[in-house]
Amino acid sequence: MQLSFSTALATLAAVFAAATPAAAACAEASRFGDVIVSPTSLSPGDTFTITANFTCAAQLGVNPQYTDYYIEVPVNNNGHEPPILLARRTLDPNSPLFDQFTVQLPYSYYFNASYVVMLDTTYPVTGTDGSSYSVVGGVETPITIL
Repeated sequence: MQLSFSTALATLAAVFAAATPAAAACAEASRFGDVIVSPTSLSPGDTFTITANFTCAAQLGVNPQYTDYYIEVPVNNNGHEPPILLARRTLDPNSPLFDQFTVQLPYSYYFNASYVVMLDTTYPVTGTDGSSYSVVGGVETPITIL
């Protein structure tokens, strides 16, 4: 039997895949959760669903205590677009890796700008003396406000 380069490469890739821990399957960008908004094109007064998945966050060592959801202008904000709080939530202990709810887009003043739904995840870490303190990390997903 002759071993070709492509066969050897495929075999090596399979060995590395089998030896890699499950957390490696999660992207670093998922460290604070993954957030999905549906629909993504909205007008004031529209209702939409926000779904957050913390499966990869937990695999990467982030176990949320609280979550805050905002509408923000992430780039070139001239100070007239402060973040709008959509919801502040505590995860259900029976389903700590998922959060889903429906919310109405507030009747606010929206500008010709790019908007995102921002998920800020508050989670505990252990300090150098063994005590716990809270830190915040966030992820965002784009939306269009018509």
